[in-house]
Formats: sequence, C-alpha cells, structure tokens
Amino acid sequence: MARKQKTSRWFVRLGLLALGYAAWREINRRVSNNPQVSGQGGGSRGWGLVTGASSGIGTEFARQLAARGYNLILVARREARLRAIAEELERDWGVTVRVLGADLSNEADTARVEKEISELPDLEILVNDAGFGATSPFIEGSIDEHLRMIDVHVIAVVGLTRAALPGMLARHSGTIINVSSLSAFVPGPTSVTYSPTKAYLNNFTEALFLENKGQGVKFQALCPGFTVTEFHDTLPDFPRSRLPVFLWMSAVEVVRQSLEALDGGPVIFVPGWANRMIAFSAQSLLLSPFVRLGASMVRLRS
Repeated sequence: MARKQKTSRWFVRLGLLALGYAAWREINRRVSNNPQVSGQGGGSRGWGLVTGASSGIGTEFARQLAARGYNLILVARREARLRAIAEELERDWGVTVRVLGADLSNEADTARVEKEISELPDLEILVNDAGFGATSPFIEGSIDEHLRMIDVHVIAVVGLTRAALPGMLARHSGTIINVSSLSAFVPGPTSVTYSPTKAYLNNFTEALFLENKGQGVKFQALCPGFTVTEFHDTLPDFPRSRLPVFLWMSAVEVVRQSLEALDGGPVIFVPGWANRMIAFSAQSLLLSPFVRLGASMVRLRS
C-alpha cells in the first residue's frame, strides 16, 4: 500500500511538471520571437520618443536609451519634470532631448504628439509608457476616470503607433515597446478597466508583430509586475509593505531586461523570474484559480 501511495505521488508530481511545461510551451507559442538584430555602434542612433517619461519606468527608459546614444523626445503632462530630466540626459550623455508636454487623455494633445512622430525622419524607437492605475471599484469610481484610462492606455497607443509605423516599415528599421502589465494575465477587483486595457496592449502588440513579421521592425509588450516607482504612491490603498521583497523589481532592472530582450526575446515579455512564474501559472487551468484569488487580495498592478 505504501509503495502504491508513493507511486501515486510521483505520478501527480510528473503530471504537475507536464502541466507546467505545457503552459510554458503555450506561452512561448503565443509570444513569437523577434529576430535577432546586431547592435549598432556608438554615437547617435536616431530618435526615440518616450511617453510617461516624467517618472518611473518611463524616466528609466529615457535614461537607458540616452546611454545608448539615442536623441529623445520626452512626453508627459508634467513639463517641468521633463525639463529637469532632459537637462540631466543632455549633461550626462551628450544627446539632444526635446520636451513635449501633453495629456494623452486629451484628443488634441495626442494629435500633437502624433504629428511630431510623423514628421521625424528617423524615429528609431517608440516607448508607449504613459498610464495610471485606479483604486476604487468600478461603480464607485467616476466613469470619466475609466474612459480616460482607455484613452491613455489604448486610444493614444494606437494613434501613436499608427503614426510611427509607416516610417519604420519604409526604413525596415525601428522598435515599438508598449508597456503593459502583469495584470494583463490576471484581472482583479478595482482593475476592471486597467487589466483589460493592458490585455489589449498584449494582443495589439502581438498582432502587429505577426502582421509585419520580417519587415525589420521589432515589437514588445513589456509586462512588469510590482515595480518600485511612484506608480504605487498614487494608490493609497495599495498594501506595498505587506508584499514579499522578492516580488518587487527596480525600474532600472525592468528596463534593462526589456531592452536586452528586444534581440531574439519574446514579443510579450515578462521581466523577472517571479513575474514569469505568475504569468505562466495564470495560464494554467490548475493554478489559475489560485493566482486570481491572490490578485483579488493584493490588487495586482504593474
């Protein structure tokens, strides 16, 4: 009897391993790889445009792109913050940095950024990072807040991508990074608009890759998990202190991994081993209920 129980346990373990492997294969099947592209030399590498560049992951993208030699256009609502960052980057890296104050929930402001993009002859990288979270249940929050979130996370991203892509395709060169979230895999309470907009970004980015495969343009939906930025400071009810340290990543590390993954990495990229475990567990029929339960308790955000 003891031997039968031991054998049974081994079969269960093998089954779980097989299930995990199947989930991993399914994720990798869906997130087709970008082609590897050799790195360029020093000096200016053309222009990059980063939205949401006044803080957090957006600021870090600006810093690491400047370090790689890109001239930059920084977009955000807080123009004074952008100017301070621009001065830092020009001083430290000798690149040219332009500032464009814009609220991407405003149609006219988004149109201004689209025009700026379409008139750049050598836009090499577009990072759509602008976004914000919510803390209240759907029926308690303002409907304007939910619609504004859709404008920033979806409508603006589509518009800016549409403005950038024709030039990139014509040059057979360019990169578009859409900053999504681990929440795209795990919807939860108080995220009833946030999570679906991020899921849209994942599907949008993957579809763009499939539609333009082999044309020399790289696409990435970056899905960070818990990142130490100002993002969570805007969410007063977020239980940051109650989360394990290993779940948190720095913006520096998130962006470093994102840029490294552009060469041969997955289109839907999840940085950090803990985040990748959560992402593929959320795809598993066996483990998904537990992941969703956890998300409902901690309000998973990027």
